[in-house]
Amino acid sequence: MPKKSDSTSDRKREHIELCLTDQVAFKNKTTGFEYYDFEHNAITEVDIRKIDFTTQFFKKKISYPFLISCMTGGTPEAGSINAELAVAAQKLNIPIGVGSQRQALENDKYLDTYKIIRKNAPTVPVLGNLGAAELVKLKILDKVSYLVDIINADAMIIHVNSLQELLQPEGEPNFKGLLKKLNMLTKKLKVPVIVKEVGSGISKRAVQKLLDNGVQGIDVAGAGGTSWAGVEILRSTNSKGDEFWDWGLPTAFCIKQIAPLKEYHEFVLIGSGGINSAFDAAKALALGADVAASARIILQTLDKGGVEGVISLVTGWFKTIKKIMFLTGSNNLYEFRHKNNLIHKSELY
Repeated sequence: MPKKSDSTSDRKREHIELCLTDQVAFKNKTTGFEYYDFEHNAITEVDIRKIDFTTQFFKKKISYPFLISCMTGGTPEAGSINAELAVAAQKLNIPIGVGSQRQALENDKYLDTYKIIRKNAPTVPVLGNLGAAELVKLKILDKVSYLVDIINADAMIIHVNSLQELLQPEGEPNFKGLLKKLNMLTKKLKVPVIVKEVGSGISKRAVQKLLDNGVQGIDVAGAGGTSWAGVEILRSTNSKGDEFWDWGLPTAFCIKQIAPLKEYHEFVLIGSGGINSAFDAAKALALGADVAASARIILQTLDKGGVEGVISLVTGWFKTIKKIMFLTGSNNLYEFRHKNNLIHKSELY
């Protein structure tokens, strides 16, 4: 029976309010992107006018290798946020993820806050989302298919958030049987399964196990951006767990470790976690990510500048990335990822 409580909805509202601020950023740990510089190509022969960012995301063509990452849903405030983000995604022709759909399994009170994304973004890739802790509890995997159908999703994200569940006042830090459930889900679901961290990163060792169990997409969501430990510490009345605020693997490290696995496995690698500028996104792509992704800066930009603000941000970033590609002698995204354009600063000084 669906739960009558709106505790999940209340929690989501608190998450939105906190993520509209910079209070939840990592304190001392960074993404690691600052340790890299692009190698300048003094004899570039690239025709900057011919650089094209069009690429494939699973079965759909997108105009930029960029994803509006999972943010919200299942609370009254989420409806307008998702509606506007979806409009931006459609105009940009880029993928968009929904926030956790756990609330949709509890009751149908806020289904429209999820459905509005597909309504306003009818042709772009839309990604469903459910927490790993919820997945392991499910006895009937048809419920995940239901979540896919609600938004006609092109892929389903299972977010792994062990640290967040550990520190969340209402948390359920039990992931026993996760790999087995993922294996079953990848065989049952009609769309690809993506596994995403929420800010602590994913190691090469963990990714190898995920790929062996049928997962077709990895979103590293590394440390250096939003600290979901910080979010839960700020929500908590006793503020315990502060020593874990900066826990996690930096985004740059995760991408660099995982990208070589693409030589042996076919999967989509999403680079997220502190992607707050064109140079962050460019370095994520140059390190080997197929797609870069952001959440908090997109939410903040939407809050200040609306749909046009989000569109301006993303298009502005890729105008800069086009210049970076020109200056590194990269004719296309494939060359940009495979020419070893990045130099670790330890080599420069």
